[in-house]
Amino acid sequence: MTRCPCGSGLPFDECCEPLHSGARTAGTAEQLMRSRFSAFAVGDAAHLLRSWHPSTRPADLALDEDVRWYRLDVLATSGGGAFDTAGTVEFEAFWRGPDGRGSVREVNRFVRGPEGWQYVDGDTTPR
Repeated sequence: MTRCPCGSGLPFDECCEPLHSGARTAGTAEQLMRSRFSAFAVGDAAHLLRSWHPSTRPADLALDEDVRWYRLDVLATSGGGAFDTAGTVEFEAFWRGPDGRGSVREVNRFVRGPEGWQYVDGDTTPR
């Protein structure tokens, strides 16, 4: 039993893995954002593309195998709940790579439509 990379404290197979496999959809924007962080952590580019809104989704996505995403801190949320159609999640994500370690702080925007919650875009805060 492996803990979920998103930091929820739950096992991966009970938390983000069902979203990655398509067995379940995210109930909130934060849940989708956590699953996307976990996808970076486990190298699941397919989930990242599936959960990306078609209006901003790239044609393909190559993940850097030398970067290890190891911690997520959710700092704030606005909207994005079970009865909302839009929301934002502010977070800081921490990584390690061959040249050291660092973090990225972002505010991501999400919308909910017929296919559930989807990532639209985000603004990065310089660190």
